[in-house]
Amino acid sequence: MRIPVPEMLKERAAIAADNPVAPRDAATVVVVRDGADGIEAYLLRRQPTMEFAPGMYVFPGGGVDDADRNAEVPWAGPPPSVWAERFGCSEDIAKGLVCAAVRETFEESGVLLAGPDANSVVADTSGPEFQQARLALEARELTFGAYLADSGLVLRADLLGAWSHWITPIFEPRRFDTRFFVAVLPEGQSVGELARESDRALWAPLSKVLEAVESGASGMLPPTFFTCKEIAGLAASEVLGAAEKRTIRAIQPTLVEVDGELFLESDTGGLA
Repeated sequence: MRIPVPEMLKERAAIAADNPVAPRDAATVVVVRDGADGIEAYLLRRQPTMEFAPGMYVFPGGGVDDADRNAEVPWAGPPPSVWAERFGCSEDIAKGLVCAAVRETFEESGVLLAGPDANSVVADTSGPEFQQARLALEARELTFGAYLADSGLVLRADLLGAWSHWITPIFEPRRFDTRFFVAVLPEGQSVGELARESDRALWAPLSKVLEAVESGASGMLPPTFFTCKEIAGLAASEVLGAAEKRTIRAIQPTLVEVDGELFLESDTGGLA
């Protein structure tokens, strides 16, 4: 896929090519459920004042913190070594990615992929204590590991699936090395109050999401768009199984020149 590069970005791209910013490890989670019009995903629209991807629809997610990598976290499910193999990274980065994925999903949506033990999951996160915890985590007043331990909960890594790996193009001033996860909305849970970084949130049928983006009615970065396209034909019950079968490789859109014009090209393995 090729996307024209706006004129305003061409000079920035030329400068950044010689001195690119190092990308920060990040995780994002496609939380899905079945709806009347097919599979739905929970999407957030970023505030127009945000430095990165303003006004774009995104999945819950964010950067990996030191505490995600280093703090003790009550854990159930596949260990970091399994995630390291799936994503082609070290075990400490893999641990950080999984912790960030679950933490950021809770912070930004109120969906908590954790339970009292390895065979259960929190059934209702609508109470005020959960909202207070979300705010404390977002403000970095509390680490996720400490929150889980104090609440008698364990992170349920088995409720996640590894989906894809995208790296921000070199000309962006803020870059992320992002692993995409998938998860099904736990039974009984619902999304909570809107996260501060967003001005809108919704459960959206992916078939309609794709139509809106393709028509220009909604904005979405290529990694989010392609992930929606890959998942749109599945049922929620099929998503984790589909994730297990995927071969994951890093995709970093690159600049190419065609007939004197610059384009951003992504090798997405044949997706149009």
